[in-house]
Amino acid sequence: MDSNRAANVSSFDFVGGVQLLQGEDTRTAVPVLLIGICVSGAVGNLLVLLIFIRDFRNGRGSEVKALLASLASTDLVILLLCAPVRAVTYYKQTWTLGSFVCSTSDWFQHSCVVAKTLILAVSTRAKHTLVPCAATGAPHGPTWIHGALACIWIVAMMVPIPQMLFASLQPYGRDTICVAVTPACASDFMSLFYKIYPTATFLVPVIFTLAYYTKTLHAAVNHAPSPRQQSKVTLVLLCLSSALGLMLLPELGTFTWTRLGYNKPPVGLIIFAQVLLYACSSFSPVILMTMYDDVREGLVTIWFVATCRSSRNIPRINRCPKTEGNGAESGANAVANAVPGEQDKTFPDVEHFWTGRRNTHVEEEQDPVPWEREEKML
Repeated sequence: MDSNRAANVSSFDFVGGVQLLQGEDTRTAVPVLLIGICVSGAVGNLLVLLIFIRDFRNGRGSEVKALLASLASTDLVILLLCAPVRAVTYYKQTWTLGSFVCSTSDWFQHSCVVAKTLILAVSTRAKHTLVPCAATGAPHGPTWIHGALACIWIVAMMVPIPQMLFASLQPYGRDTICVAVTPACASDFMSLFYKIYPTATFLVPVIFTLAYYTKTLHAAVNHAPSPRQQSKVTLVLLCLSSALGLMLLPELGTFTWTRLGYNKPPVGLIIFAQVLLYACSSFSPVILMTMYDDVREGLVTIWFVATCRSSRNIPRINRCPKTEGNGAESGANAVANAVPGEQDKTFPDVEHFWTGRRNTHVEEEQDPVPWEREEKML
């Protein structure tokens, strides 16, 4: 990764993925890995969204489910819009996506990451059961959720705006690269920004969320009347927050390390951090499907519905015919149909046994058990 820094430039970094890499292994392995993560993660997040939509339509929604649906939507956007940009960049080894994508790629990805951390932080104030506002008079309801999500996305899209100011295309021989070049006149402001930005948007929300759910889980297990029921959702949210903090830490660390003008981190560490960021978006639906009871039950329901619909299209060849006779005839027909090529044959013993008993009935005036009448008369 070569770069010639001018005298009036304080920092220099690639935008949208590392470019000018050498080696065919990196050119093929990293895009294939990113595509695999995108496909698996997109399928998982789509299933989670379908399950939550089904729960809301059936009246089983809650504020936590609304925030988790927003989290799954954010992960889906990251996997479908941000990860392919990196895959194309690593494959081409230069920038071929135009100036608009160059200016907005890092800004949009960081906006989604900030939104994820803030959504998990706001989930600490959400209820697990949906209670109408008219019944309790509390401010917790759909309006509160919509307002909170609107504020989260406004803040998440405004905070990384300085990253768009210095991202631009630069010629490099016959190729073009997308870089963020910070001039020396803005070095003091950007240095302060790159110190406050990861602290306010990543460290503080993640630490607050982990501390809150750890305390809540401890209280639910030790003091709640039904600890198992009250700690399930808390444990799920704690695992989501822990996975988010651990898997985003390398990306935020390398980003801050590079933008503050220190020595460049190893290229392998930068690629690993970016891959781990997208793996985090694919790992979240796995946590929900394995640990969240409602999501797991919804996944089983979707599976049964899909298999039943597919089975309807398959003709049933060995269906037993409907008969109006007695059960013995049905049994004989079933035995005959069970043997291929023997439909026209009837077992002699079975035919002899039922010949005298077919169409037998009892006279209305005839008593089938005459000895009982004699005992009553005695």
